[in-house]
Amino acid sequence: MGEITLLLQRARIGDKAALDKVFELLQPELRHAADRRLARGPHDGGVGTTALVNECYLKLVQRDSLSTADRAHFVAYAASAMRSIIVDAARAAGADRRGGDAQHVPLDTALLESIGNPVDEILDVHAALEELARVDARLVQVVEMRYFAGLSDEEIAASLGITDRTVRRDWVKARLLLAHSLRS
Repeated sequence: MGEITLLLQRARIGDKAALDKVFELLQPELRHAADRRLARGPHDGGVGTTALVNECYLKLVQRDSLSTADRAHFVAYAASAMRSIIVDAARAAGADRRGGDAQHVPLDTALLESIGNPVDEILDVHAALEELARVDARLVQVVEMRYFAGLSDEEIAASLGITDRTVRRDWVKARLLLAHSLRS
């Protein structure tokens, strides 16, 4: 058994020091994943790499127990946590963009309506993923790992214990289902 798997076993029974060590060992990988996700542009509600990785750590520490069996499950959980963090930041940015609690004054311009908002895109994808989870949970994991954590097909395959060819097929299927859901 690898060092990370042994540490995760200890973390599962409540050893916070073991969880800290796992995070320390995997932090470069998580930072790399966060960098790839955030490299697409400043449209994730203002979340930066360091903030995303730190928030991911806090989500892990706040859990009473960690149910990940090995490194692959840990990476999958981290991708899900990153999705949650990005969606929460997008929601907050969307609320701020709309003035929070301020009184809304409608503007009647076609230009403002034609400009897409990436924050809204994240929230729409999140809602579509919740629908997709009812159909196929693995497709959701593939999307989370690729879209929210920026992992490659090979990294996703290793995390899920499937081939990279299956990951590519799942990605195509998930994109089609999500596109249909987002058009509705």
